[in-house]
Amino acid sequence: MSDRNGIETLQTERLAALLRELREGNAFYRERLVKSGLGERPFTLADFSAKMPFTSKMDLVWDREEFPPYGSNLTYPLARYSRYCQSSGTTRGPLPSLDTTESWSAMLDCWDRVYEAAGVTPSDTIFFAFSFGPFLGFWTAFESATRRGNLSIPGGGLSSKARLQAMVAHGAEVLCCTPTYAMRLGELLASHHNDETAAYRLKKIIVAGEPGGSIEAVRERLSVLWKGARVFDHHGMTETGPVTFEHPDKPLSLCVIEEAYYAEVIDRETHREVAPGQRGELVLTTLTRTASPLLRYRTGDLVEKNFFEPPGGGGPIFCLEGGVLGRVDEMVVIRGVNVYPTAVEKIIRGFSEVIEFQVIQTTSQSMAELTVMLEADAAAEPDLAERVQRELADALTLRIPVEVVEPGALPRFEFKSQRWIRG
Repeated sequence: MSDRNGIETLQTERLAALLRELREGNAFYRERLVKSGLGERPFTLADFSAKMPFTSKMDLVWDREEFPPYGSNLTYPLARYSRYCQSSGTTRGPLPSLDTTESWSAMLDCWDRVYEAAGVTPSDTIFFAFSFGPFLGFWTAFESATRRGNLSIPGGGLSSKARLQAMVAHGAEVLCCTPTYAMRLGELLASHHNDETAAYRLKKIIVAGEPGGSIEAVRERLSVLWKGARVFDHHGMTETGPVTFEHPDKPLSLCVIEEAYYAEVIDRETHREVAPGQRGELVLTTLTRTASPLLRYRTGDLVEKNFFEPPGGGGPIFCLEGGVLGRVDEMVVIRGVNVYPTAVEKIIRGFSEVIEFQVIQTTSQSMAELTVMLEADAAAEPDLAERVQRELADALTLRIPVEVVEPGALPRFEFKSQRWIRG
């Protein structure tokens, strides 16, 4: 992997420049850097991983509470900041995120990588099927597209039917939304098929916000619903920005944008870097988002570390095999078996008759139990519940009751799905 030298040299240079900025102006990280011993002298990425402590989400929560309303993780005077976003709410409320024009532009550069990898050209029309709230991913995706010259159609404030009609009216070739909502719109397209909707031109769907984009059964269903449109996955978070893209020659995996992030995958028990092919928690250091940076941020994402050698050359790319496999804090123990929601979804989505599903988690005599509710299409065989239950048992070595409910009984989602319900 000699070609790794170039990217690691670039990462080291950008990290050194970032640390100089933080020592001068960032109250949140200044003391941590002093205690770590990472001074002005040269260091390696291995030195940084060995000496710099992790940053957790609770560190950011406590800092915001101590220094309201934005916390102390600001590298520059407040007057330089022009963008506000916030993460989805925690038990203590949503986390704010501020950016300068320069840091915001650096995140738009990351979205450029997503679009380039998906083969989106500046002449393509992109439809953004979500409401524009304070979530960073929406705005960076949209503004990167407009900066590239794409005709960008915002779908905020429209019903699902109106969004579908707008896609047809404007000749949208690319759709950006969550996997769940792409499925919802696809089902609507199928149920309202007429001469008008037959004129749609969709070629590509870029999804994010949920692990479903790297689940093969989900992608296949989306491609069928949208008559051959290709699905591309991506992931990021408000705290860090856009992190990964899907290389066209490496489907069902996510490649890290390494010029913008130093990525590690650690064993949660030993905190040591895992070997390629092993699973662990994704840890990220932002290299270009200097205004509100994060050093060794524990994302809570469960991933499998690997490297991908593109056919056209360019050296091995740090990739997450299978995308984001789940959240480490979402794992539940059912009768001694570790179960991740993503694993359950992969199994259920393997049955094409399933339109929607819901998993209900309850506690009986201090033990967690699961029940799966399925909504099926008209062509489903009467033994669907039995077949899904058997597949779950084979894969998880657990007996999980499965029930089929009436059409329309389960909720539909426009943003991130909430299929796992704690009763």
